[in-house]
Amino acid sequence: MAKKVEAKHLPNIRKAASRVPVIGVFATSDPRIDEASRKRCQNIAKMAADTISEAVVMPDKTPVPVVYSTVLVDGEAQADIVAEQFRKAGVDILVCVPDTWAFPQLTTISLLQQFPPNTPINITCGNSGPKPGVVYAHALNGAIAQYGRMAALNVGTWPDTGMNPKMTDQTAKNLIDWCYAAVTAVALRGRRVVVLGHDSMGMETALAHIMETRNTFGLEITRLDMKLLADMLNKKAYDKKEFKKLRAWIDKYIGKRVELRDEADSERFNKELAMYLIVRDLMEDLNAAGGGFMSQLEWGSDLRGTPLPVADVMESVFNSTFDHNGGKAPLPYATEADVQGLLTMLFMTYLSGGNPPLFMDFRKVWEAWEIKKLAKKIGIKKLDTKADWYKKGLVDGDNSGSASFDWAAKPGASIKRIMDGISLPLAEENYFPGGGNAVNFMTPAGIEGIAGRLTYSTTCGLFSMIWDEAHTTAVPPKLTKAMCELTTPIWPHTFVVPKYASMTEYKQYPPANHLHMTWDLPVARLQHWMDLTGVLSVTPWAARPKFIEGTDRPQPLAHLINAGENSYKLLTRRG
Repeated sequence: MAKKVEAKHLPNIRKAASRVPVIGVFATSDPRIDEASRKRCQNIAKMAADTISEAVVMPDKTPVPVVYSTVLVDGEAQADIVAEQFRKAGVDILVCVPDTWAFPQLTTISLLQQFPPNTPINITCGNSGPKPGVVYAHALNGAIAQYGRMAALNVGTWPDTGMNPKMTDQTAKNLIDWCYAAVTAVALRGRRVVVLGHDSMGMETALAHIMETRNTFGLEITRLDMKLLADMLNKKAYDKKEFKKLRAWIDKYIGKRVELRDEADSERFNKELAMYLIVRDLMEDLNAAGGGFMSQLEWGSDLRGTPLPVADVMESVFNSTFDHNGGKAPLPYATEADVQGLLTMLFMTYLSGGNPPLFMDFRKVWEAWEIKKLAKKIGIKKLDTKADWYKKGLVDGDNSGSASFDWAAKPGASIKRIMDGISLPLAEENYFPGGGNAVNFMTPAGIEGIAGRLTYSTTCGLFSMIWDEAHTTAVPPKLTKAMCELTTPIWPHTFVVPKYASMTEYKQYPPANHLHMTWDLPVARLQHWMDLTGVLSVTPWAARPKFIEGTDRPQPLAHLINAGENSYKLLTRRG
């Protein structure tokens, strides 16, 4: 009788670490070709893996692990070997770099079928003639598209001959952009965000679509009652020594620009700082990737209860790349429990490799003629007629919370330089009788990125991203003051100019009252991510071409043969 095999007891661990995706690079080939060509294929697999390695990072700047196999996938047996190698290495993102002809079903498809259906796959090849890998890439891409799976094809350039070819910078950029999208899609599956409070001030455009978010992104929404935070604040459930360090840090960098009239104001401000420590620890305990806080009306505005201080500083610090302990990854955090705003910032933060998100009210759209009219009214006679805002106008984005400190200066600025531009005025007592301090700064001109926002529709059952490239701008100081005073002068202000949307279009098409922006985010990364997650891409701007070479990613074949991008996403969502 065979000896009974006992189940294996796994060792206990104290705390689970957030999973970091692993990218696996492999090459296909043909067993009939010469040994030198096969060796070249192996070298290309290493070259592609080295190109990706350290070029793709998580928001905390941890490089995404990259592995490669020198086993050439000639047929089913080799597909099984590489699949097993990849499974043991924890691979969940696939990159195929063919340089010769091969047979799609015997090779990549046999490997791909051993991974879950939502495993991202990229096919990157040189436009090679000798064997030729580009012919195989088209055959493979076509085969995958015909059975309904999504693949990204990157027909790039590397030398046709030589044992150690190197891909061009543009080919590498295209591959790296796709890898960021794949990492974002995979890394956030099974993660969670933590939202304190219930629906965002009754704003239907900010609702937590829990099941839809789970089904689309694999992301969980943990909901905690604000009473928990109120109780922990009352009990002073935070490290007292660290609190002193946080207050000293604020005093050092902002000092007298923290508006405090008396000891009562100081105590309310202390509670605001303590909220950061309490919520940060709650988020760490739950391994949260992001969060949000409802605030209005129950927390700080409802006089039937006991109004408590605003959370503006807490929210801003979460979204920043530093705090009193030094550099850190931004933890996307939404004011007013705006879950769709939170998701927008979360995905853009991952896609950008950890750049700080900006949360704004879509406050006032200034058409060019309105700016000129105001300038004349306040006595400014000479304006820069070549300025972007003079020709097009701008959007004044400002909100009481969630404005990352980083946006008070240009990318790369020191902490001191950033904090020099920040003040913390008292919150408006009529709206926020619980008191506390707002955050105030003016974003400098010249920051480029993507501005946009997720939305959801029950009609089609899909999320959409309405977006445009954008940059920040600045107007003369006297005009800046007048424009800010027409909204809420004590809040952060960012003057945004969309690249393609006209001011009329921008006014008419926002999906909600909040807008979000992340700097240095390539368009192709966002598009690849929308391909992988089935999010509709909405750019209704008359001036934007359908395809911008060097900016947009090429449409996946699966879109083209299914009546277009939107049609494919609708069909796949419905199963």
